Amino acid sequence: MTVNQDTSLEDVAVGTLDTSGFDAAETTAEEFDAEAAAALAGRFIGILNDAAIAVLTSIGHQTGLFETLATLPAATSEQIADAAGLDERYVREWLGGMTAARVVRYDPDDGTYLLPREHAAVLTSAAGPNNLAILMQHTSMMGEMEQQVIERFRRGGGLSYEEYPHFHRNMAETSAAVHDLALVDGILPLGPELPGRLRTGIDVADIGCGSGHAINLMAQAFPASRFTGYDFSESAIGAARAEADRMGLSNATFDVLDVTQLDIEAGFDAVTAFDAIHDQAHPARVLRNIERALRPGGTFLMVDIKASSNVEDNIDLPWGSYLYAISTVHCMSVSLGLGGDGLGTVWGEQLALSMLGDAGFGDVEAKGIDSDPFNAYFVARK
Repeated sequence: MTVNQDTSLEDVAVGTLDTSGFDAAETTAEEFDAEAAAALAGRFIGILNDAAIAVLTSIGHQTGLFETLATLPAATSEQIADAAGLDERYVREWLGGMTAARVVRYDPDDGTYLLPREHAAVLTSAAGPNNLAILMQHTSMMGEMEQQVIERFRRGGGLSYEEYPHFHRNMAETSAAVHDLALVDGILPLGPELPGRLRTGIDVADIGCGSGHAINLMAQAFPASRFTGYDFSESAIGAARAEADRMGLSNATFDVLDVTQLDIEAGFDAVTAFDAIHDQAHPARVLRNIERALRPGGTFLMVDIKASSNVEDNIDLPWGSYLYAISTVHCMSVSLGLGGDGLGTVWGEQLALSMLGDAGFGDVEAKGIDSDPFNAYFVARK
């Protein structure tokens, strides 16, 4: 079939779809729906193209091309490459892909490219925590890990955190964007008494703190309180300590620890866990450790993925397939790699509430914030 500018995905699908093996009455109990097959084929051709756009978007974010374009008027590929400090030939090819995606506008008369302000508001730092170019990096990361995950499909087991350096960098960037905007003024007040107690001075632990940015932000905002971050990644703890030093913080400390081994009783007035519980090898044990580590009247603020525990409820979730994919490639796999339960990203609100109850928390609320549609916020009191 000849493809031109007016060819639809359905036209392409019809041209590539061979239904000869489904001539129906002889091979199936129901009449074969060729239109439904063509519609699905068209959808997958669109997915193929969109996946390529995701990779190009990830490249544009990591190379700074979106940020560069946002500062320029209409410019040639040479001007854009010079401004970004990049190779022009690669930039020109990338611009072609972004133009075909209708993200960048191209003027063929003068050979210039322009990133509309409305698009910059979605794909650059101007979007703050809603910068969707950051999330596109996860598509590339999943591609990098595909063959290793396929091998685990065949023989079981999982992968280690150390095999995902790009994922942790991406997650740190995503979390920092949310926390810089909303942690102190939007997230912590979900525990109504928490900001006041933090100002007075309490002991706080963060479970699975990663590179420690959340702890450091809280320590900076509440100098009368004392903060401890726990993570089993030595490199992440090193980054957390380095940031605390740069910020001149004396009330933030970080310990390398597998939190399944956290053995503290009534040591903290508040505990936080930001998108960390579902990754744990044994999340139920970690939740019990947290409950034990809290003093009477203490608060546990747990942030985790906003989804249902029921597959059927996630069909209409706009990013439902992404959540199951990132779980397959990372979150479930790293738990299994530790000999763990493999809870997975999409454990869901219902199971989260049940597990918090089983850990000993009798007073739990599920909340949310407008600036973060991806996460649920659980406030549990001891």
